[in-house]
Amino acid sequence: MLTRKSKLFLKKVLSFFSVIRGYNIWVVALAQYLSAIFILAPEKRALDIILDWRLFLIVLASTLAIASGYIINNFYDAKKDLINRPKKAMIDRLVSQETKLKVYFGINFIVAFLMFFISWRAVLFFSTYIFLIWFYSHKLKKIFLLGNLTAAILAVLPFFGVLMYYKNFYQVIFAHATFLFLLILIRELIKDLENVEGDLITDYKTIPVVFGLQTAKIVVTLLVIGTLIPVYYLTNVFFVGYMDTYFYISLLLLLFFVLQLWKIQSKSGFLKLHFLLKFIIVAGVFSIVLIEPEVLLHGKKLILTP
Repeated sequence: MLTRKSKLFLKKVLSFFSVIRGYNIWVVALAQYLSAIFILAPEKRALDIILDWRLFLIVLASTLAIASGYIINNFYDAKKDLINRPKKAMIDRLVSQETKLKVYFGINFIVAFLMFFISWRAVLFFSTYIFLIWFYSHKLKKIFLLGNLTAAILAVLPFFGVLMYYKNFYQVIFAHATFLFLLILIRELIKDLENVEGDLITDYKTIPVVFGLQTAKIVVTLLVIGTLIPVYYLTNVFFVGYMDTYFYISLLLLLFFVLQLWKIQSKSGFLKLHFLLKFIIVAGVFSIVLIEPEVLLHGKKLILTP
């Protein structure tokens, strides 16, 4: 039976897991590995990529940098989260702000240390990435439109760390990145629609706050239409194997998304749309294997070969 101290420790661990959003970070790590195998380095053996210690350090550094980003974002958004997400905010408060900052600086030091084993360029890239996350949380997040654009760019940047490692600047990669960027930007605007109350009180200049609900819905609709461009190139110009099925289904889901968007007026409705976008993004990560499914079988054979 757990003692009182053990229960408190467990609660703090769960609280910290909530702060760093551990349920999101593993998806980023998986996406980086799958992108390396199927998109960024298709000429390399799957097993060679999986066992590449340098890639492992880059993926580890990415996940740690993202975790530290969530910590500093939570630090600056404490007041707003208490209004928009009171239950989650109360869980997050089980860990003190002082402890969060100590862990934040500790993680950033570890990231920089790990990248010294790769190259000075890797140190520079991740140091810049960490700084941009801090600057976004401290300043840019409250600036009209720039906050949304920066958040979407920061979400995509870890993949460019892997891209720079392999130095394969294929056009198809940028088409994938553009589609992901648009999905994340749409998600950021939906979050703004969810959090209007907290943004008003804490003086965040978002599109719904400055121009109202209808204008925000128009912008989101235009961005959804914009996804047709990268999807066209990915399904008709570049080779994506069976992953084209994912893009066609995504367009159908996005059509449903837009139809529901114009009907919804409540926070709970926008939250459901937020989860739908998350589903599309996570499904896209797993769908990467559809580009060339036989690679998985090849990798399995390599593992079994003595």
